[in-house]
Amino acid sequence: MTQKILVVDDEKSIVRLVTYNLEKEGFITYKAYDGEEALQLIRDEKPDLVLLDIMLPRVDGLEVCRRVRQEGIPVAVIMVTAKDQEIDTVLGLELGADDYITKPFSPRELLARVKAVLRRTTAREEPLKKEGIKMGALVIDSARYEVTVNGKPVELTPKEFELLDFLARNAGRVMTRDSLLNHLWGYTFAGDTRIVDVHVSHLRDKIEENPKKPVYIKTIRGVGYKFTEPVS
Repeated sequence: MTQKILVVDDEKSIVRLVTYNLEKEGFITYKAYDGEEALQLIRDEKPDLVLLDIMLPRVDGLEVCRRVRQEGIPVAVIMVTAKDQEIDTVLGLELGADDYITKPFSPRELLARVKAVLRRTTAREEPLKKEGIKMGALVIDSARYEVTVNGKPVELTPKEFELLDFLARNAGRVMTRDSLLNHLWGYTFAGDTRIVDVHVSHLRDKIEENPKKPVYIKTIRGVGYKFTEPVS
């Protein structure tokens, strides 16, 4: 099935260039020039992925991302940001964006990011045969993409779930930030490991009783992270 991509930017020249390159690769594209229009198209057309500029009229990209995740709409989101918008980039990841790309970008880089995110999205939509994981009060149901702590459901973004599931299945092993980037994001971020740290921080806020003294996701200083089972 041909995948659908919504391109959202208030600069029409950028929208034309991006949609041209996506359509050359066989994608179906939709266009929106402000946040309100984007939200309506996401709800009506159900695209597989949204290329979402942060600086938008009416409703900005961060708010669009927040509403999409709040409504539980199953769409991948790549935030598009300027180089000087580092804070906005982190906020986008915190709100559940799957990836980000900074302007100016080449068509080749854009297509690589889009295809990597879509590969991961497609993979997680396929029926999962993996058994669930139970460690202490934490239960990870891989088939249903659900997590509970002490029997209470925990709301995770798709990327947070993938990170937690991967760490838990490699419990006891030290996972470097670079290895997590390669496995979960599909390519190297030119040494930018902040995206991993942001997701780990949010996971701790959601699953740890005391995020400042985590019992599940331990930091291995200067290396990465290790998932451990709490001692009874």
